[in-house]
Amino acid sequence: MRVFPIGCVGAAVLAGTACLAQTAPATASATMQAPALRLDVPHSNNPFNAYRATLVPQPNLANSPRLDMLIHEGVLELSLKDAIMLSLENNLDLAIARYNIPIAEADILRTQAGGSFRGVNTGVVQNTPGGGVGGFGPSASGAGAGGTSGGAGGAGSGASGLVQSTLGTGTNVASYDPAITGGFNNEHYTQPLSNISIYGVQTLQQNTTVGNISYSQAFPTGTSFSFVFDNNRESTNSPRSYLNPTLNSYYHVALQQQLLAGFGFGPNLRFLRIAKNNQRISDEAFKLQVITTITQIANMYWDLVAAYEDEGVKTRALDFARQTLDSGRKQLALEAIPAMDVMKDEAEVANREQDLTIAKTTLQFQELLIKNALTKNLDDPTLEAMPVKPTDSSAADGAGPTGGSTEDSIALALRDRIELSESTIDLESRRISRDSARNALLPTVALTAYYGGTGLAGPENPAAGIPSMLPTDWGGAVRNAFNKTAPDYYVGISVNVPIRNRVAKSDQYRSELETRQAELRMQQLKKQIRIEVRNAQYALEQSRARVESARKARELAQKTFEITTKEQELGAGSNLQTLTARRDLSAAESALVAALTAYEKAKIELDRSVGTTLDANRISIESARTGVAPNGQ
Repeated sequence: MRVFPIGCVGAAVLAGTACLAQTAPATASATMQAPALRLDVPHSNNPFNAYRATLVPQPNLANSPRLDMLIHEGVLELSLKDAIMLSLENNLDLAIARYNIPIAEADILRTQAGGSFRGVNTGVVQNTPGGGVGGFGPSASGAGAGGTSGGAGGAGSGASGLVQSTLGTGTNVASYDPAITGGFNNEHYTQPLSNISIYGVQTLQQNTTVGNISYSQAFPTGTSFSFVFDNNRESTNSPRSYLNPTLNSYYHVALQQQLLAGFGFGPNLRFLRIAKNNQRISDEAFKLQVITTITQIANMYWDLVAAYEDEGVKTRALDFARQTLDSGRKQLALEAIPAMDVMKDEAEVANREQDLTIAKTTLQFQELLIKNALTKNLDDPTLEAMPVKPTDSSAADGAGPTGGSTEDSIALALRDRIELSESTIDLESRRISRDSARNALLPTVALTAYYGGTGLAGPENPAAGIPSMLPTDWGGAVRNAFNKTAPDYYVGISVNVPIRNRVAKSDQYRSELETRQAELRMQQLKKQIRIEVRNAQYALEQSRARVESARKARELAQKTFEITTKEQELGAGSNLQTLTARRDLSAAESALVAALTAYEKAKIELDRSVGTTLDANRISIESARTGVAPNGQ
């Protein structure tokens, strides 16, 4: 039987080699992130590997070299593409999710031997604060341990309104791994006797040596096979023993076949088939994790852009307020304006300083959030305090929604959304369990047959006075056992019919109900996806309209400010009017920044709802699996 490939973290130890992360040099195109590569490691290469622990290396907590490449003169200069590439290499949500891939592979290895599957985690990890998910404190959304859900497809008991308690139900599955057992022992036995007529001695002494070996294995057809080879040697001081020592050899070959319950590949390979489905779900869930993380990082990036641009808006507003205050103080010195006007200018400066302080701290917090999301550690105080400069800006150019018409976008989403793929695979596993539960309703009928033989040998006991025609050595006993001179054969059938059969009946009925429930959930998901796509397109249209309105408001505020400035220069206006116009301009600029941010987030949400996030950002899922994002991607 071929052993299923294990992930790099385990396979490297079995093969006596190192993972790529331990041997690959740190270059511009390869980071220090440990790739989760798959490696075939047949146990036949070294049979002792089956009894050695498979160790997993410590996680690599060093930030990828790409981070250092983006630091210029003490500032982390970051584009959206850079942020996404860094997240593939360093984000801990993705690093945690990568372990689910070899965990699913380990489950397949277990079920290939007939063991039951342990299940895989398919929940999306959202422990990175910011981006609309994650939070602060134990009760915050996404702040729990992994944000996981139990059972295949995230459909554990109670999850998404589904019940999943009969997954894998059915008849017992025996081990498909061959087992060899053996024993060897030697005994010296002495017994005082009250009657010497049986053995002819007052004290009986016996030396017994036993050597037995057996082999057993089950097969997915519902067949089990066993072979037993027993041997013993017994010597005694009794003169009435015919042979001394006496050599016995016995072999026994047995086959048993289940004919009703437990018959065939369906019930006996259900664990393996469900484990393979779980692996497919795990692969899809990792892809969903990548999409979720990229969506989160993109939202965080545009929040950073908004904070960066808003800080600039507030800085310009404060600079103008200070210039107005300086001009007012000079005019007051010349007694050209009343002191009340200067006091109003001072109040305006104080307000603008407050706005700038809020904007700066907001920017610093957004910088901290994005650095936390794009690094494995922030132990370096310099990195933690380092400013981040976003190099991309929003460009709401009025283009139509991505993905074509609404119906085309919905069709694309129904084809590509990971949630539907997961649910389809999960439904397949439920149907496997349903068929197995139906088989378990049948009575147990087992056909058993075996054949064996017995051999006897040993030198004649001179004290017995009876000549022997038997062989005298152990080899002769073995030959006699296999030469059919003393056969032992048996054919029989056993039947077990449980009266009322309520346990199996309940499991079968429940599995039918859970399967139908999952089918309804599939339909519900399709409807939900249609609503999400339409809602995302509506949100994009609304945000585009908001951008156009904010641009016009900003242009109007700019013209109003320019007019009041000229009026003040001509003596027809006052500082207060100009400051008010400048304050309105700052508010319009901030509103435009917010509108552009909302527009970019609406595009991100549309990509997510349609299922095109990876294509839109040109992300290879293999790069996400390995944690190595090539520079050219």
